[in-house]
Amino acid sequence: MIDVRHFDSLGGANHGWLDAKHHFSFASYHDPKRMGWGALRVWNDDTIAPGTGFPPHPHADMEIITYVREGAITHEDSLGNKGRTEAGDVQVMSAGTGIRHAEYNAEPGTTRIFQIWIIPDGERKAPSWGTRPFPKGERSGRFVTLASGVEGDGDALPIRTDARVLGASVKAGETVEYTLAPGRYAYLVPATGHVEVNGVALNARDGAAIRDEATLRITASEDAELVLVDTVA
Repeated sequence: MIDVRHFDSLGGANHGWLDAKHHFSFASYHDPKRMGWGALRVWNDDTIAPGTGFPPHPHADMEIITYVREGAITHEDSLGNKGRTEAGDVQVMSAGTGIRHAEYNAEPGTTRIFQIWIIPDGERKAPSWGTRPFPKGERSGRFVTLASGVEGDGDALPIRTDARVLGASVKAGETVEYTLAPGRYAYLVPATGHVEVNGVALNARDGAAIRDEATLRITASEDAELVLVDTVA
């Protein structure tokens, strides 16, 4: 099953400094048919104006992954962490028992991000934050795991949930495959480009909610940058 959620059907709000689109119910946007997908609760497509951002605010009990598509995001939190994450790279915040953080676009140009929230599993723990670069060359023509709570995923940023966040860069005419284990849920968004997933067309920033598909065959008709979440039901 592949359920396409076209970009122009997404909820959202334009606050001037922030133009936010929501793949799932979030803030003032509520759709009972779009409350999440498996343990994936939030996928926001945010465009942030230069010199603006999210002031300090609290979170708890959520795994928050930020994939930077353009520009850079600068993070500060109540643990004293500070860092800047550039386009193509990823940061992870395990909100755990509670944390306050701020996210700013300190760049001269627009920053665009995907912010992904996944419900944690297991025991509540102290909050944590981390970031790392993922050179696009490493994921050319294949999926690379960017963040994971699955044992054995090595260099991926750790998250506290049975899920993976993956990225791939696919050139026009190329195909990449991903095996989805039985009972798992996947959500795929092309950050750029146009692709077909098992014959179903996706434009840039469309979402595809996927289950009961053993193998995902993703063919690009133009150069594409893909982000995929694989999670429990």
